[in-house]
Amino acid sequence: MATASSLLNINGCVRLPHLAALDIKGADAEKFLQGQTSAQVALADGFFAPLTCFCTPKGRMLANAQLLKVSDGHYRLLLSTSLIEMLASHLAKFAAFYRVELQTQSSMLIVGASESANKAAQAFDLALPNQPFTHHSNAQATALCQPGHGRWLITIENAAEQHAIEVNDNEDAFNTWLLEDIRSGLAWLTASQQDHFLPQMLNWEALGGISFKKGCYTGQEVVARAHFRGQVKKRLVRVTTTADTLPRVGDTLVDEQDKTVGEVVSSAFSDKQQIEMLAVANTKVTEALTPLYWQGHSITLCDLPYAVERLDPEQLVNTLTS
Repeated sequence: MATASSLLNINGCVRLPHLAALDIKGADAEKFLQGQTSAQVALADGFFAPLTCFCTPKGRMLANAQLLKVSDGHYRLLLSTSLIEMLASHLAKFAAFYRVELQTQSSMLIVGASESANKAAQAFDLALPNQPFTHHSNAQATALCQPGHGRWLITIENAAEQHAIEVNDNEDAFNTWLLEDIRSGLAWLTASQQDHFLPQMLNWEALGGISFKKGCYTGQEVVARAHFRGQVKKRLVRVTTTADTLPRVGDTLVDEQDKTVGEVVSSAFSDKQQIEMLAVANTKVTEALTPLYWQGHSITLCDLPYAVERLDPEQLVNTLTS
């Protein structure tokens, strides 16, 4: 099984089938999204690509995504493939009242790259951005810098242009991409988890994925109340364990009394029998360093690369342009 550095040693770009794109186009695209998503949509300016999420009226996440402005009146959401049709159907109920069109990008190729990223970008006459959550785009492709160690997400618009880069479906390289997401503390919601977590349970406000300065959006009141009243009792944590099979999404973490205290959100191998995971767990348990287990395997808590505290996207974008 690949180690954390193996992506750097694999030629070409790694296909990322777990991600898909949903486009929102039209004269009212910004106004429409502003009322639906946790992001301050105006911050998506063609360079900064904020994280965002869509919630139920009760503040539970239907999907989380990254928001890019492709051009005037044209926005793109990158999110889990398993949620793309659901989100499109959900947004379509509100889109009828706006001059917008929703379009899933079924022919788009989404790949991950590290050493090969510069070559891939050059194939489409793109410069690589060097700060996470920023991108450069043209009519052919987009290069989006991701959190982690020198990695970029490349999207290629149509099949006729996809031959310009070398793409592989190497399982180890794909595992390593997922591992870097885990080490970055970045969890992508999947279909089995929708309507289950408050955004803060995935540390979304610590990643700049929630604007507390914008106006109303679906679920905003509940999300804001949970933040200002300190009512978030579960948080995303990074853990490791030793096993030869990966956990399933939703597998439980338990304490020494076999009481459920958390659940697995994502996992990847970091070595042949070493697994790293992101899990949503009870803060009282994790802060007390209570011994945890997954299917009898002892769990070790690891640090996240960011402080679990509010990071306003308005503040984040200022650091990118200063």
